[in-house]
Amino acid sequence: MLRTGSALTSLGAWIYLSLFHGRFWQGGPMLAARETPPSPPDIAIVVPARDEAESVKACLTSLLEQDYAGKLSVILVDDNSTDGTGELARSVADPLQRLTVLTGADRPEGWSGKLWAVHQGVQCALENVGQHGYILLTDADILHARSHLSTLVSKAREDNLDLVSEMVALNCESSAERFLVPAFVYFFAMLYPFARTANPSSKVAGAAGGTILLRRRALERIGGIEALKGALIDDCTLAAHVKRSGGRLYLGHSTQAWSIRPYQGAHDIWKMIARTAYVQLRYSPLILVGTIVGMALIWLLPVAFALFAKGRAKKIGLITYLLSCATFVPTLRRFELSLWRALPLPLVAAFYMAATIGSAINHHRGSGVEWKNRAYKDSAA
Repeated sequence: MLRTGSALTSLGAWIYLSLFHGRFWQGGPMLAARETPPSPPDIAIVVPARDEAESVKACLTSLLEQDYAGKLSVILVDDNSTDGTGELARSVADPLQRLTVLTGADRPEGWSGKLWAVHQGVQCALENVGQHGYILLTDADILHARSHLSTLVSKAREDNLDLVSEMVALNCESSAERFLVPAFVYFFAMLYPFARTANPSSKVAGAAGGTILLRRRALERIGGIEALKGALIDDCTLAAHVKRSGGRLYLGHSTQAWSIRPYQGAHDIWKMIARTAYVQLRYSPLILVGTIVGMALIWLLPVAFALFAKGRAKKIGLITYLLSCATFVPTLRRFELSLWRALPLPLVAAFYMAATIGSAINHHRGSGVEWKNRAYKDSAA
């Protein structure tokens, strides 16, 4: 009886997730390429960069070659790189002289490294855009199609949006990437259902840091980048501030921007997850326990019942397991991967659970969040 009740609880959780959780499994919308809108606003692009020698030239070239017809400037902030990132950025061909490369100042107390670099870039950007202009925040390992900026601005103008964000296409070449990266996108959509992000009446506010187009007035309304200076999950924190201030958001999948950062092995992906997993849980052991129990309920229990239980519990477990696999199919299609990869999804979920626990262990051992040779023990997210 207890097994049947537990199996029914898992099934009920999946029915709720499938039907009433913003249809997260469908993923987000995708924008078709568009031309520059009439009377195009000023745009300044801010690129924080720390040790990005392998990608910075390709990234900047793709930004400087945008077909945007309005005023465009690009600001790269070299965040104390040790691999020549700044010098490589200054060597990029810039016939229209739209590129500015700043050498970042030392990080003040209370700021995360990336947001301090972004803040410096934004201060420069504000000198280049009018009151009706926009700022695009992107990363130095992202490439952009020529029409990407025009598409983002057109979407913002048409729907009167304060923030337009897209999850860029992620690398999915190595075995580890094919096994683990699609689930990252899937779990992100589960945490921040794209439809709820766009719904003004919902408190859910998500964004993807690879592409964030932000209206200048919305940035000023929240108090600038300083309002989130200690955040380690900076993209979603920014979206939350904008939405709480009355701003309108869009979050979707990009067909015009892609990451060139590789994750060669599972260890690289583990570090990427562990970097902010415990931050997401607000450093709370209680929330951590609840999260692990909840993930076990929806991911591990159904497959355990399907394999080892008998009678009704086995049947319910099998139905629940197949339902969970079915919700992963749209994500696999987006990555153009075989559908059989939905079957080991509980194993992938277990990997993410373990990395989350590892994130908490790192924090309580005192190592905290480590990224780009920096360590943070706390966050003002």
